[in-house]
Amino acid sequence: MSQKELKEAFISNLNGTSLLEISVGLSLAPLCLLCRGLLLVLHYLLHGKPVSSRMHSLLLDFLVLVSPLLFSCTVLSPIIFFLPVILAAFCAGIFSRIYSQRKQETRVPFGHIVKEFQQTHLDPEYIPAITVFRVYINVLTSISILAVDFPQYPRRYAKAETYGTGAMDFGVGAFIFGNALVCPEVRQKSGVTRPKFSNVARQFFSVWPLISLGVGRLLSVKSIEYHEHTSEYGVHWNFFFTLALVRVTASLLLAIFPKNKSWILALTVAVLYQLILNTTPLKTFLLHGSSGRGSRDGFLDANREGLLSLFGYLAIYLGSVQVGLWLLRRRSSVRGWLGALGGLARAVLVLLVSLHVSQAHVDPVSRRMANLSYCLWVTAHCLMLFGLFMATDLVLVFTKLLVKGSSVPCCWNVVQPPNSSKIPTEAVPVGREDKVPPRCLISAINKNQLLFFLLANIMTGAVNILVDTIHSQAAFTLCILHFYMFCNCLIMYILHTKNIVLKFW
Repeated sequence: MSQKELKEAFISNLNGTSLLEISVGLSLAPLCLLCRGLLLVLHYLLHGKPVSSRMHSLLLDFLVLVSPLLFSCTVLSPIIFFLPVILAAFCAGIFSRIYSQRKQETRVPFGHIVKEFQQTHLDPEYIPAITVFRVYINVLTSISILAVDFPQYPRRYAKAETYGTGAMDFGVGAFIFGNALVCPEVRQKSGVTRPKFSNVARQFFSVWPLISLGVGRLLSVKSIEYHEHTSEYGVHWNFFFTLALVRVTASLLLAIFPKNKSWILALTVAVLYQLILNTTPLKTFLLHGSSGRGSRDGFLDANREGLLSLFGYLAIYLGSVQVGLWLLRRRSSVRGWLGALGGLARAVLVLLVSLHVSQAHVDPVSRRMANLSYCLWVTAHCLMLFGLFMATDLVLVFTKLLVKGSSVPCCWNVVQPPNSSKIPTEAVPVGREDKVPPRCLISAINKNQLLFFLLANIMTGAVNILVDTIHSQAAFTLCILHFYMFCNCLIMYILHTKNIVLKFW
């Protein structure tokens, strides 16, 4: 077998892992975020000032926010179920140190602090969990697209061939979900009237870089005979085309139907698509081609997975629009966001029960088809991850109340003292958040997310051309992956410190 055939076989015919293992793996990112925040608060408590050096700030963010995730999907994957316990215990230790140190300085009862926390007003214009969710999906995707080519990345985490739930199967759907959270239909302020199809026009204009990237990837992959997993999207199709087409189609549908009922539209699309799969020869065509033997004749046959899975991804996108609109409802206090957290937990429970019924009586999860079970699974786990990020933010707000003047980047700002009886019309940050420049890797990646993803794809291709990834040893693999992620993060951080956003559309 040639090197190309070896690499294609290495990432093909896999069956995924359990839903429980993916849920456990998803809890690591919020715990890393919590750990970073607590370390920053502890540093301020001990030294009376935030981390001042930009390089120290970058290294801390990389070592705490990125490196543990890289280890967890390679050499530490055999003990994945113990990692959240270890991280949670470490966070509990830091919090205990902060609380005991603070108790020596002031003797305010714990019950009073909790009451003050519940009454605390937060900046209603900025929901940090949205930013963190989108950035972390990008980071996890960037790690996986290169790590999957190394033997240290468990095969069960890679994309399943037909049925199954691999970590990378979730990543594709989560990327779609994260895009919809900040789409024009969600960001458009209520009460502002615009022409009905203005968002469609904006999407047409904003997706052309995705089309260009899709064409560029297609031409480069074919010209250098780069290894491909054909049953993923087809012969000519790729994820950039999927994302572009889903965004435009969703905007068109939301210009016709009311956007505040987009969950009904999402459910309709997913259920109708599943009915067609089950009652017509479409499923057989999608899995086995027009000849029934895996043929790739003609454009539709050659790209059947990419084209037909659009319906499932469209349903996920529309469902996420509804989530985005619900999140942007004005909630000014911690108490309001605790209620929202309860609402998210109920939604996750309903979706997981629906997923169990769908898998048992309709069809197992299939990323290749993007069927109903896949849509339910992705939406449930995205809401679960988002809820964990939101809970992390609330814990960090509580910790910041313990240590007055401390600041954590990409965390909720307290906009009014808790003992004030009136909510101001314009929220004014209090504490140090308005004085300290946001030196934060999450903010840096958020400013240039598409560039980050593009660089990850280019560097992944370069590593695969230059390195025999399949036969690499563990130490070499970890060095390569850390160097690859650090270079990408460093570029984003430099652009961020110079306030450069490479967006021209």
